[in-house]
Amino acid sequence: MNELFGTLSDGTPVHRWTLERAGVRVRVLSYGGIVQSAEVPDREGDTADVVLGFAGLDGYVTHPDPYLGALVGRYANRIAGGRFPLDGRTYALALNNGPNSLHGGERGFDKRVWDAAPVGDGAGHGVRLSRVSPHGEEGFPGRLEMSATYTLEESGALRIVYEAVTDAPTVVNPTNHSYFNLGGTGSGHAGGHELRLAASRITPVDSDLIPTGGPQDVADTRFDFRQARKVGAGYDHNFVLDKGVTGTAEEVAELYDPVSGRVLTVATTEPGLQLYTADHLGEPFAPGDGIALETQHFPDSPNRPEFPSTVLRPGEAFRSETVYGFSVR
Repeated sequence: MNELFGTLSDGTPVHRWTLERAGVRVRVLSYGGIVQSAEVPDREGDTADVVLGFAGLDGYVTHPDPYLGALVGRYANRIAGGRFPLDGRTYALALNNGPNSLHGGERGFDKRVWDAAPVGDGAGHGVRLSRVSPHGEEGFPGRLEMSATYTLEESGALRIVYEAVTDAPTVVNPTNHSYFNLGGTGSGHAGGHELRLAASRITPVDSDLIPTGGPQDVADTRFDFRQARKVGAGYDHNFVLDKGVTGTAEEVAELYDPVSGRVLTVATTEPGLQLYTADHLGEPFAPGDGIALETQHFPDSPNRPEFPSTVLRPGEAFRSETVYGFSVR
């Protein structure tokens, strides 16, 4: 179902698409590719929204910094100094995170209105968002034709597929920035959720959350989630997934709420996952109300040739896929 959600100050309409299947209802906005909500049942069959979001468009416009549910790009996470070299040239980006560029700059993909069209059999199971990011947008080179397709599978899992082509060499690293609280929005701190990650290493970072060197082992540290345990607080770190880059999505994470019984699994083609425990989340939410599991390439990869490459060239086709599965136990 497609409905008008609101209108921006310049008169641009924003639409909301409702996807329903297998007892799951997900709402996606054409503004920012935002996952506004995801309603799923608990072990008793009671349904609650497990994604933090605002009830109206104004909330997203006036409070953009948390990136609630947003499609983030061109480059998710941080690029040190807002600069990177590519083919002998250095590109300067918008600085919106102290001395660095974060999540695509001042007006990244999360603050753009996307064209939207239904996909699939027309039964309300999917929507495809698309837009052209012009050469020079936020300092990034190349005219990028980008799409993100959101589909509810027969199981009720939400699959997001990102695709892009460019007319000049550029860097691409999109993600979804949903904050999950499996107890339901308004149920309080999510730190009691139990998390398992298929990641034996992290990329250590400095005080600006820029990588300081090569990956480090998580053994005997607070970053070891190879066995499920409570998440707690104090995380905004990239985990190096053991599987690396893959052609198809492989399961890499499981988040479990012992109170409601809800389980979230994450499968992806990406080599990294940013765990963010939202310790600085503000009104109308409280710090720690949600947990973000951002599948992506590593932070500052354009300046780190030893990291998996985020470069996209003309004639190549970028594709990334992440699947969020919902169940109970």
